[in-house]
Amino acid sequence: MMVLHESLTPDGAPETVAVGAEDGALVLSVDGAASRLPMVALEKVMERYGKPLAEGVRLDGPGSARVDLGAGGALHRIRHRGFYDVIARDFVVWTSPGREPLAELAGSVAAALVHLAGAARSGAASEE
Repeated sequence: MMVLHESLTPDGAPETVAVGAEDGALVLSVDGAASRLPMVALEKVMERYGKPLAEGVRLDGPGSARVDLGAGGALHRIRHRGFYDVIARDFVVWTSPGREPLAELAGSVAAALVHLAGAARSGAASEE
């Protein structure tokens, strides 16, 4: 599992979102409570919000991490400070064979995946 994003909830409690891959599915863990999403969920989130990775941005710098998604794909977390930034920010970079790498703020990707996992849970609960 790779820590995707850490934040504080509205009541001030820390929250950690981590991702991994298992049996072709994306495993999303929010403070240790795991959910499984189809890998296409990550693909759609990154296609919707991700932007092409700028030239010269390294995927293996300080503060970086990587999780193998299978089939040659990977999700990278990098800490990047752009020319105009004062503080470095965490980004997620999705790489997949035959596609250009897509990057987006880690917090945005984490929020989208947490939302999808919640929707999947509530959908499954309503079917019972």
